Amino acid sequence: MNILSLQSHVAYGHVGNSAAVFVLQRLGIEVWPVHTVQLSNHTGYETARGRAFDAAHIRELTQGIRERDVLGRCDGVLSGYIGSAAIGEAVLDAVAEVKRANPRALYCCDPVIGDVGRGAFVTPDVAEFMRGRAVPAADIVTPNHFELEQLTGCNVHSMAAALAAIEKLQKLGPNIVMVTSLLTDEAPGNAIDLVAADRTSRHRLRTPKLPVAAHGAGDAIAALFLAHYLRTGSAAQALSKAAASIFGVLKRTAALGVAEMALIEAQEELASPSESFRAEPL
Repeated sequence: MNILSLQSHVAYGHVGNSAAVFVLQRLGIEVWPVHTVQLSNHTGYETARGRAFDAAHIRELTQGIRERDVLGRCDGVLSGYIGSAAIGEAVLDAVAEVKRANPRALYCCDPVIGDVGRGAFVTPDVAEFMRGRAVPAADIVTPNHFELEQLTGCNVHSMAAALAAIEKLQKLGPNIVMVTSLLTDEAPGNAIDLVAADRTSRHRLRTPKLPVAAHGAGDAIAALFLAHYLRTGSAAQALSKAAASIFGVLKRTAALGVAEMALIEAQEELASPSESFRAEPL
């Protein structure tokens, strides 16, 4: 299996491609990473050195991959953080190229806009690009709670509101929506919900809330979900497998007391999670 992954990259830590590439490789998947930015570390630190790449750079790298005559063997495209709408258009051009070469390939868009507590950390044009261009082009979208609200204009405080927002998002185009870190008034304070919905079913999975706020968890679970969906064709199974792995990684991270996600230390959790969770139909 081969996945083209277009998102950010950091030298230190595990966010964007620095999370997704290893996750996919550990599952035995070939990854073709294209970096939209390259920074020393994620921007939650006081300083972050590096630069964003422009749309021409993304197109040039995509052209080079196309010239290897391998796009027909690409099973999926994964996108994450983009620095501008122009870069986003280059990403969608890459998606279109892959789908022309392999119409069965799936596009999974992690619509990175922001997070609860931090707010938006992209420019307004990027948020609008996600709503108007990226989400309608996607087969799968993996927003967090904040992004679900931003993309749909809904206030999500209950599971019923979350399901209504998911349905609204599906009407834009994607067949599958997987919401991470869903916090509703109905959930216990010591738990966190994830929801996956396709056109015929909706499932919720609840895990204990861990005392850790590791950057990159959303990037990792988007990669896990795409990989498991490509292999199983089931949103419920993909949710169960992805949640078990990310919970194991974050549990290990919390035990170590480190600031960055302990992805390498806990890599066995990616292939053989130590705990299991079952997605329940809603």
